Amino acid sequence: MGKPLNVLICDDSVLIRKKLRGTLEKCKCGDIFEAENGILAVELAKEKNPDLIFMDIVMPEKDGIEALEEIITHNPDAKVVMASSAGTKEHLKKAIEKGAYDFIQKPISLEAITNLVEKILKEGSVNV
Repeated sequence: MGKPLNVLICDDSVLIRKKLRGTLEKCKCGDIFEAENGILAVELAKEKNPDLIFMDIVMPEKDGIEALEEIITHNPDAKVVMASSAGTKEHLKKAIEKGAYDFIQKPISLEAITNLVEKILKEGSVNV
C-alpha cells in the first residue's frame, strides 16, 4: 500500500473540525490540515496539495462551492467531498457539477468517513 492520504478539513465549526480530525486519525490518514473558511481552504490546498478535502458548503467569507471551483482549477486530481447539514438537492447538484468527488450529510459518521477513505484508496486514483 502507498502512503497515507493527506487531508484538508474545511469547516467554520471548530467542533466539527475536531470531530472530523479524530475520525480521520482513526482511519490512519497522513497529514491533516484545517481551515475555518473557503479563503484559507484555497490557500492551504494550493500550498499542501492534499489528496482528500472535506469542504463545508455554508461558510462565511467564501462558501464551499466557490472554494471547490478554485481548488479544482489548481488541483484537478483532488478529491473534494462536500459536507453540509443544509444538504439541499440544489447544493448537491451544483457541487457535483463543479467537480466535487462526493457529498456527505452532517453529522458525519465514522462509518461514512471510513468507507470514503477506503473507496479512494481502492480506486488508486490519488498519487500515493
